[in-house]
Amino acid sequence: MGGMVLQGLLAGLGTCLGALIVITCNRLRPGTFSLLMGFASGVMAAVIIFDLLPSSLRYGTTLAAFTGLVGGAGILATLDLGIKILSPGTVTGNGYLRVGCLIAIGIALHDFPEGLAIAAGFAAAGKLGLLLALAIGIHNIPEGMAVSAPLRAGGLSITRVLAISLLISLVTPAGVFAGLILMENHHVPIGALMAFAAGAMTYIVLGALAPVSYRNNGRLACLGAVAGILLILALDFIV
Repeated sequence: MGGMVLQGLLAGLGTCLGALIVITCNRLRPGTFSLLMGFASGVMAAVIIFDLLPSSLRYGTTLAAFTGLVGGAGILATLDLGIKILSPGTVTGNGYLRVGCLIAIGIALHDFPEGLAIAAGFAAAGKLGLLLALAIGIHNIPEGMAVSAPLRAGGLSITRVLAISLLISLVTPAGVFAGLILMENHHVPIGALMAFAAGAMTYIVLGALAPVSYRNNGRLACLGAVAGILLILALDFIV
């Protein structure tokens, strides 16, 4: 079990790697930021369409997938409203901190069922679990960039950005550990959890990422979105 959880941790640390890439770029120009946020939108949209939703249908029923999708979007909308009400200072001006917080929450919700999927892969066949861990680790790199860019643009310190990225990275191995424990005695609704994550990320893309990315330079935002979608398609094909 320890080795499987360790592989889940290595997969999760892709988020920190993505954060380090953004941090080394230092201050981002408005056009560069639009390109990066558009890229993040494309990455997350592709993960939803080509990974999360098909997986939710593969591991569960259509009804469970629909319920999880609506539930995930609804909960993120509620959290977004709560952030606006309780911390109005984060949504004044550019609103980058709000976007960063929403993305962090969405990716954490997305990483936990991915950890469960890795555990299911190890339970079904060791090679499948390893391939899933590799694929998820690679996917987590652009997702880490998606979290860190708005947080840095909102003025958050490098230390705090890295701390948030590290906390998100721990969600995947936590999912692996929980999956291995639960599968010994219980059925894990991976399909519903995947759909829930897809719903949460859909709200993030449509309600937060897209508006922010198009604000400064719509053309670069579109270019980044296309690049993000193509990257995920390439990773899915290779891995």
